[in-house]
Amino acid sequence: MVVAALSGCAANQSKISKDAQITQNWTADQLYSEARNELNSGNYTRATKLYELLRARQPEGRYIEQSLLDTAYAQYKNEEPEKALIALARFKQNYPASRDMDYALYLKGLVLFAEEQSFLRKLASQDWADRDPASNRKAYYAFEELVKKYPTSKYAADATKRMAKLVDALGGHEIAIARYYAKRGAYVAANNRAQRVIENFQNTRFVEESLAIMIFTYKKMDKPRLAEDVRQVLQHNFPNSPYLQKGWVADDMPWWRYWK
Repeated sequence: MVVAALSGCAANQSKISKDAQITQNWTADQLYSEARNELNSGNYTRATKLYELLRARQPEGRYIEQSLLDTAYAQYKNEEPEKALIALARFKQNYPASRDMDYALYLKGLVLFAEEQSFLRKLASQDWADRDPASNRKAYYAFEELVKKYPTSKYAADATKRMAKLVDALGGHEIAIARYYAKRGAYVAANNRAQRVIENFQNTRFVEESLAIMIFTYKKMDKPRLAEDVRQVLQHNFPNSPYLQKGWVADDMPWWRYWK
């Protein structure tokens, strides 16, 4: 493994040197054009290397600002989110008044949103509620900043749609935990989680079940009056809810597959 790693580093260094030699007499226009062609062709690794050469040779200039954005996009597409976020942070620090700041925020949201799921995640068929809630929140805040600061941006509409999906995912994360606790008899914890869904995610599809879990847990905690109060709320807001007839049932589904 060590030998393979060292060989990979040597090959990568050789590639950098080769690109540096090939392009040593190129103008900034030529170098940027070649990097852009590689980017458009999906050769993200080489595009990133060429952009690095461009910035090393020309610390300032009309291509440097755009090269940072292009690099971040290439790293995003190449499934290198950490590097992409670093490039975007540099862009925001160096060009705070850029006319492309709306795109930078949109791209940051995309990186955190991680729409391009990995092969293993696709195999698992897990939905957004199974994602790290911290990543969901960060993605939401990036899109929110875009929408608030640049409401007329061409990226604002899509960002708004993604924000709604992220809110739904955060609500799904909370309801999944409530189910997990309820199934294991941790009724106080389950009730608290269900209340959090109702308080913080009122516009998601999980409110109905949250009320049902609250009824279930209040009954288990021998608090019939509170259970009845919540049942009335459920009946008022969801008169056709199946939970009114059968109640909430802790089935045998594994907790890690609770996201439906």
